[in-house]
Amino acid sequence: MKLTRAGAGLLAGVDKARRRLLGAALAGSGVAALGAARPARADGDFRFEPPKHKVAYQFNKADPDYHQHVTFSAGEMLRKYGDDVKVVVVCFGPGIHVLAHFPQRPVSENVQKRIESLAQYGVEFHACNNTMKSLGWTKDDLLPFAKVVDVGAADLMELQEQGYAYISW
Repeated sequence: MKLTRAGAGLLAGVDKARRRLLGAALAGSGVAALGAARPARADGDFRFEPPKHKVAYQFNKADPDYHQHVTFSAGEMLRKYGDDVKVVVVCFGPGIHVLAHFPQRPVSENVQKRIESLAQYGVEFHACNNTMKSLGWTKDDLLPFAKVVDVGAADLMELQEQGYAYISW
């Protein structure tokens, strides 16, 4: 289904409202509020504008320290830019296990919670279908917020073609 410009703006507004609401709700539980909504335009136009910044993270390792670094960095992007950033984490190879209901590689409870929290704040997590096939996984093996893409590396390339900055550890 293709969204109209108005529909996309409405979804962006829902995402921003969700971030503000979750930030307020989670502030007391040790999760920092991640920014306020962008101010309304001076001319009174309340249309939602796309975020100024876009970043895509490569997530392809099973190393627990690597998991901590990438998820911390994604959270810092949200804290710094609030609603003015779109963050996508592309998971493939050994990194895909962070998106599994039952990971077959070590994933700390802290990283699992951080990933779920980031997803609630609008961070997209893409799962490589090629990697899933090699593991014998289906969409049902993934956390509900994971979006399946055909090829993780191709997804990174396409995101870069759309203007996303590319971050790799």
